[in-house]
Amino acid sequence: MIASVLPFKAAFRSTILGLAVLAVSGCAAIYRNHGYVPKPEELDAIQLGKDTRDNVIKAVGPPSSSGVLKDSGLYYVSTRMRHYGPTEPKIVSREVVAINFDQRGVVSGIERYGLEDGRAIPIQRRVTSSSVEDKTFLRQLLGNLGRFNPGSVLE
Repeated sequence: MIASVLPFKAAFRSTILGLAVLAVSGCAAIYRNHGYVPKPEELDAIQLGKDTRDNVIKAVGPPSSSGVLKDSGLYYVSTRMRHYGPTEPKIVSREVVAINFDQRGVVSGIERYGLEDGRAIPIQRRVTSSSVEDKTFLRQLLGNLGRFNPGSVLE
C-alpha cells in the first residue's frame, strides 16, 4: 500500500512544480518595438538649408507620419512597449524625430523628442444624449399615436 502511494506523491509534486514554473514564466515581461527612427549618423548626413524632402526620404527612408499640410514636415516615431502578464501594456520609451522644411521645401530644422517631452492630453467625449435610450420599440410606437392629427391627413 505504501509503495503505491509514493509514485502518486512524486507525480503530484512534479505536477505542482510544473504548474508553478508555468505560472511564473507566464508573467515574464515581453517588449515590443513599433515604428522607426533614423540613426544619428543618418541624421548627421542631412544638411540644413541644402537637402530637400525627396533627398531626406532617400537618405533615411519614408516617415512614420507627415504633417497635415503638404510641405510641413516629416515625423519618425518609435515606441517601445512592455507587456507584463494580463496587465495593460505600458509605454517604456518613445522617440520622435521631426524634420521641418521651409516654404521652398528645404530642410530648416531637425528636432528630437523623447517620452519625457510629451504631455498627456485627456480625451473628452462629447456625445449628444438621445431620448430613445430608455424606451422600447413598442413604447415608441404607441407614443407616436398621440401625435397623430387626422386633420393633416384629410387636407
